[in-house]
Amino acid sequence: MAVNRDPILKKCRSLELDPSYLGIYKSSHREVKRMSRKKSEYGLQLREKQKAKFIYGVLEKQFRAYYEKASRKQGQTGTNLMVLLESRLDNVIFRLGFARTRRESRQVVTHGHVIVNGRRVDIPSYQVKVGDVIEIREKTKESKMFADVLEATAGRVVPKWLDLNKENGKATVVAVPEREDIDVPVNEILIVELYSK
Repeated sequence: MAVNRDPILKKCRSLELDPSYLGIYKSSHREVKRMSRKKSEYGLQLREKQKAKFIYGVLEKQFRAYYEKASRKQGQTGTNLMVLLESRLDNVIFRLGFARTRRESRQVVTHGHVIVNGRRVDIPSYQVKVGDVIEIREKTKESKMFADVLEATAGRVVPKWLDLNKENGKATVVAVPEREDIDVPVNEILIVELYSK
């Protein structure tokens, strides 16, 4: 299985991205020396694609498959793409505050700590649907590690398309995410332009 192991802060600097979108609340104190050369149209489109891939932890082949699936669906391709990425199980776990970072949420899912509709799911790219009930395994809920995670993510705002019950650690997908609910700084129109060449 291919995994992106790039240093996060270094990659955030190169993409001019705030690390808080990944769940990391520290900053780099290095000076960024930028060339004053204007970016080409292709360069801008490529940067937006790299941002989306980096934020959601998706590699090129899988991202291309998401784009193909989004282009076959009804509606705007860019919005469909963002909705597909936002509906990934690892992203939902991050949004619910069951993990500090998106990379940690991927690990939580892969290690089998997540139950969807009463069945254990260990595939981070699993697409959640309206009505799905997502919860953390009982054994995991009782661990000190999970208590620390909940404490660290206590202030995180849960999107309105998810309904979280913090007492029993369950959440329900109540709607399909809309583009305005997705707060990532990606211009999906440029991604569509890049792939449609």
